[in-house]
Amino acid sequence: MSYAPAGNIIKSIIREVVKECLAKGQTVSETLATFMVKAVVLDPQNQFNVDRTITKQDVQEVIERCVQRLVDRQSPSVDTIKMQAYFDMHYTSRQEYLKEHRRALQAELIPVTREITDSRAKSRDELETVYGKIVSYVLLRSRMGSATDISTVREAAAALRSIFPQPELGVFIPLSRKDKEQQLEELSMLVTGIRLFNRDRKKGGSTIDDLPAILNESISTSIKHIKFETGASQNLSYQYIALLEGLQAAEIALKDGTVPPEFLKEALYNARQHEAFLGLILADVRVCEEQTQSLQSELQAQMDELKIIVHSKTAVPTAQVFPHFTALAKLWSGLQDEMYLLSILNSMVADLQPFLGAQSWQLPKDQLEIFLEGVEVKTDEQRMKESADNRIDPSEFKNQEWFFPETTVNADTLPFQYKGMCANALIKYGLLLPGNPAVGILKHRNKYHVFSSKKAACQFASNPDESIELVAEQAKSSPELIQLLELHLQFSSVTPYSEMQLGRKHLTQPVAKCDGDTQTDTHPVESNIVKSYKWNEWELRRQAIKLANLRTKVTSSMQTNLSHMRRDNVTQTYRPKEAACQTKKDGESSVPRPQVYLAGLRGGQSPTTRLIKTNLTRPVDE
Repeated sequence: MSYAPAGNIIKSIIREVVKECLAKGQTVSETLATFMVKAVVLDPQNQFNVDRTITKQDVQEVIERCVQRLVDRQSPSVDTIKMQAYFDMHYTSRQEYLKEHRRALQAELIPVTREITDSRAKSRDELETVYGKIVSYVLLRSRMGSATDISTVREAAAALRSIFPQPELGVFIPLSRKDKEQQLEELSMLVTGIRLFNRDRKKGGSTIDDLPAILNESISTSIKHIKFETGASQNLSYQYIALLEGLQAAEIALKDGTVPPEFLKEALYNARQHEAFLGLILADVRVCEEQTQSLQSELQAQMDELKIIVHSKTAVPTAQVFPHFTALAKLWSGLQDEMYLLSILNSMVADLQPFLGAQSWQLPKDQLEIFLEGVEVKTDEQRMKESADNRIDPSEFKNQEWFFPETTVNADTLPFQYKGMCANALIKYGLLLPGNPAVGILKHRNKYHVFSSKKAACQFASNPDESIELVAEQAKSSPELIQLLELHLQFSSVTPYSEMQLGRKHLTQPVAKCDGDTQTDTHPVESNIVKSYKWNEWELRRQAIKLANLRTKVTSSMQTNLSHMRRDNVTQTYRPKEAACQTKKDGESSVPRPQVYLAGLRGGQSPTTRLIKTNLTRPVDE
């Protein structure tokens, strides 16, 4: 059967399972239906052979079995699978949570942003309307107060007027859309910083919540609540383990077989899975606590520095205070993000609680206490203390590699197989007991295994491959163990829930292997051979000497009687060219103009005439 038809059949089965469950009043996601189909097919009790052609009867049988298990409200196994599907669909990293949160906030701001950026207001009333929308935008973006509260709006408008007076709208309106959006973001951060600073100085901000105090109290309450829920799940696990051990040792007997051992095992897996998920959430809450403390200290330091700059001055340069206002807004936004993350984690803790309903309904607490009368209930810590002194002897297993915490630097960070659970306890008794690294850490096929006791370690080490196969067979009967113990690599047709969300909602087929070869050209690049290339340096030297000797040689030739008149001689002459020369040139010179003056020619009172001659001509050589 080809892959495409198989994928289409699986998709149709999933759709039918979701439809049938909805008809029976049970809402089931496609992710949960997908995993349940895989679980039914893998279960050896159902005797499905995936290698043969799927018939209509097989499809109908798969649908009926899936619907029957999904609508069963008294099965801890189904509750565990539902819990796993819910957690993997809703749990992600801090970065993804914040990215989605900011995307949602940005979507809320789009209508107001468009009204502001698309406005072409000219009249006074229109400009006042645009200015009011900017105030609303600032409040929505800062998430500090309601845009319908009059005192909050007045406070934000006063802060906005101090940095962006209404007459400046004439410069703002002609800007491009991108520049307007950037300026709106800057104005929002500045107004937020000013309001926070005024709140710290007791000059406003009465509607702003005391976010640091609220966060500290919420984180403390969340940690206590998660620890309480984790302790309750751990106590259930300890009680179920003690009850199963007593049944296997024939120390106790349940009256009339009201609670079968298989139910206790499913309830144990359910409690262990709930405990593991709460541990992940608690770690994230711890990160929120660290981030909150860091942001609060930075916020206080920034506020103190701003107080020193402002002090009691009436006017401060904007270049000094604006960066501090922006920094205050960013730190406050970080605190708001931590509050959002904390609310998400708290809601997940509350949503996980209903998945423990099957075991609490069928085996109430008072009835469980009756069954445990006279039975010693041990915690995981007590079991580890008891097995810590009974260590494995590596000399008994010469062909295997063993590690111990005191001789291994990174023993605490090693990725233990089966989430640190003892494989032998699961194989022999169906129990999920945490392994003790002090007993010994076995490295087998680049995977690290820990065990609950020396006896369990010896039994596993005697035939590791067979034990690993038995764990896989146990997971086929209890499909919730695939996710709980991270056994996806052992099942080529099962993928984690997180990969199902990417659209792969069909059985992943094993990758086919075949022999193949490739051939490349000897010279993939076109050759460029230089004929005159010489690789021998002596040959190059010989050629250089030859060329140097040619400089002193003269080529001579002669002609004999036999060769006379046997060659063509060509002579080229040139016609005389027209040429001219000049032997004479015109020239000129300038001489001074004579200037001679005579005085006394007319005579005068004196009887004799006295002639005076004055020559004012300039000399030639001047």
